[in-house]
Amino acid sequence: MAEVSIRDLRNHGGDVVERATRGERLVITRAGKPVAELGPLQRPPLALDVLLERWRRLPPVSPERLRADVDAAVDPTL
Repeated sequence: MAEVSIRDLRNHGGDVVERATRGERLVITRAGKPVAELGPLQRPPLALDVLLERWRRLPPVSPERLRADVDAAVDPTL
């Protein structure tokens, strides 16, 4: 987890909050000692109709091509 000093939080608060918004968890420090943690809030779950619409737009998967890609990427001696 990255650390951010209180001074940096004060001087660059917008940038620090933007980092947390993108999913990064940050420890806020005072005199080098951790005093707080900053992180993203949990997003509300997506509605079923939104999930289904996204699923319908996914490209089809060929099991044979997937297996060939995995075989090409993984060392068979492992």
